Amino acid sequence: MTGPLDGGPHEGRVPDGFADSPRPAEAEATSTPAPPPTPAPPLTHKVLASLLGAWALSACSAEETALVEAHLTDCGACADEALRLRDAVGLLHSERTLDLDPMLRARVLESCLGRRPARVPVPDWAAPYDAEAARLDALLRDFGDAEWHAPVRLKWFQEERSARRRTTVAGVIGHLMTVDGLVVGALGLDDPLGADAPADPTERTETYWGATTEPPTRAVHGPWRDQSHTLIRTVSFAGRGVADLSVSYGDHFALPLRDALLDRAFECWIHGSDIAEAVHYPYAPPCGAHLHRMIDLAVRLLPSALAARRRSGLAGPARDLVAAGSPGRSLRLDVEGPGGGEWFVALDSPAAMGCRERSVAEVALDGVEFCQLVAGHIPPEEAAAGQDGDREAIRDVLYAAAAMSRL
Repeated sequence: MTGPLDGGPHEGRVPDGFADSPRPAEAEATSTPAPPPTPAPPLTHKVLASLLGAWALSACSAEETALVEAHLTDCGACADEALRLRDAVGLLHSERTLDLDPMLRARVLESCLGRRPARVPVPDWAAPYDAEAARLDALLRDFGDAEWHAPVRLKWFQEERSARRRTTVAGVIGHLMTVDGLVVGALGLDDPLGADAPADPTERTETYWGATTEPPTRAVHGPWRDQSHTLIRTVSFAGRGVADLSVSYGDHFALPLRDALLDRAFECWIHGSDIAEAVHYPYAPPCGAHLHRMIDLAVRLLPSALAARRRSGLAGPARDLVAAGSPGRSLRLDVEGPGGGEWFVALDSPAAMGCRERSVAEVALDGVEFCQLVAGHIPPEEAAAGQDGDREAIRDVLYAAAAMSRL
């Protein structure tokens, strides 16, 4: 027998698969070196110029960037164009803060409403309340528990002196909700205090505060907000006659719904300011148009407030009674600033007509200051910036304005 290493018929046979494979020595001898890579042709001026825009935007590859920048050192025309493109890119990418513009929401809403008005718009006479309730709601939205329990001092004028009452932010919102219930009840909606609730605003507030076994919390926010939304929605869907519905304030007075809602807008702003002051937050007055309406309402109520003080012996006697609707002795009230204007207050009878010709005194003061006087937040003797004429008439009117305030 012969083995695989022995000679014989298989001697010199190459295993299958290797017949065509050169031996290492032969492969080394027959291999040729690879040719060097052909260098890329240089880019033409036209191509480099077309890359300037991408270069200015930093959108070129590293190789293209190097070629463009090398070209800019030799070509003055392209260098000038590159500078202009870089300046333009800088305008497109101006640095801005990441914080949103605080007026962005207002501008977007204004634009949207301008292009597509609401199908059931809020009546013009209800707009001040709608605006002030929305502003107060925005203030309260991010309050934590600490802010809701922050102490608030409510101030008003009672007879001849200032009165104060301590409560909390939640207590103020409960107060607004219960007094708003007078308007809600006049519309036939559910009074938050029930059907047998008193009509006097102060009694309503005391009833609400007395019925709570624990101090009010942020839980009052939702009911107050829902009630204000329901109120606005109801007057928006109602007919024109709803503005003339009577809203009774107990034995004090009654107002048509249009004026009662304006009174509630005034209270919403004043107490919103009280809350903002308690938590050290800025709170601007209403817009000029709404502030003017609030001032006008207060001026229209002044003759009745003056007559009530006269009946109580707190004001000087009437000097010249005239028939209802006739011109009577008057005080000229000049209110300055946004929402201001000129008014004439009848001095001797609520039914008389104030007029310039029978003016015996003048008072000038700022619009916000006048509202603070009506709210009982500043003493009458410190209110007027300018006074001229009958001193008794001026004192009586300023004290009557402060006397319109209440809890």
